[in-house]
Amino acid sequence: MSNVPDVDGLLVLDKPAGMTSRAVVNRVQRWFPKRTRIGHAGTLDPLATGVLVLGLGEATRLIEYVQRMDKVYRTRLLLGARSDSDDADGVITPVAGAVAADAATVAKCVAAFVGVLAQVPPAYSAAKVAGQRAYDRARRGEAVVLSPRRVQVHAIHILDYSYPYLDLEVRCGKGVYIRSLARDIGARLGCGALVHTLRRTRIGPFTSEEALTLDADAQTVHTHLLPMEKAVGELPQLVLPESGRKCLEQGQAITLPEALKGVENNTEVAVVDAAGRLAAVALVDPVRPQLRPIKVFQSKKR
Repeated sequence: MSNVPDVDGLLVLDKPAGMTSRAVVNRVQRWFPKRTRIGHAGTLDPLATGVLVLGLGEATRLIEYVQRMDKVYRTRLLLGARSDSDDADGVITPVAGAVAADAATVAKCVAAFVGVLAQVPPAYSAAKVAGQRAYDRARRGEAVVLSPRRVQVHAIHILDYSYPYLDLEVRCGKGVYIRSLARDIGARLGCGALVHTLRRTRIGPFTSEEALTLDADAQTVHTHLLPMEKAVGELPQLVLPESGRKCLEQGQAITLPEALKGVENNTEVAVVDAAGRLAAVALVDPVRPQLRPIKVFQSKKR
């Protein structure tokens, strides 16, 4: 185990197949002192591989901003079958009489899933039903009825189609289940479908090319830690002098800076010092007008 002091930052990992995201976090813990807080953004199913962004120390408080970032997946769908989990890890049932659609029909079907969708999560998912995780109810054999959720798919590219396999690249927003997308494409085609393989290649600016594997050594891991500021890289950035930063760090609202006047109400802003180090995440209130801190980071932690 490393003897480094408290760590605050982001670590981009390439999750292997067959492991839960939680199990990956447990493996990563060996690289850091036991007291180090570690959390992950955007859970990947055991079957899936690819980009898993971890927050360490103070960066765990910024995980929500990474989760909001757009994601890119590459997936192979198996057509002509269904699964109780909507992927190859579940109980697979061939669809009797399934017919291979032609390429034009498949392209038209896939295009219909670009945009804002009302998507029902898989029964085997972390979505909650009456206060319990859906997968816990499903594993007990209980009927799971989940409400549709509003999600956005920005683009779907067909990489290859050779029945029964359909290879797609999907760029989407927060909350999209690729397993649900596969299930719904299969239903629209009338032949059924499930996720055969799945790989996340990007979350926001974090890519699989920069991701480390679990075989990395501790020294390599520590040299690849990213500053926690990257977690809020998609927020508007405001450089404040020390007097303003100190007020925010103490939980005090400040008069809305001139640079933020005209900004939409409730806009979140990353407040940084001249070196770009994060001091706070603050909320714009143009009515009062004020900038109010919602997450603060003491100077000693930066």
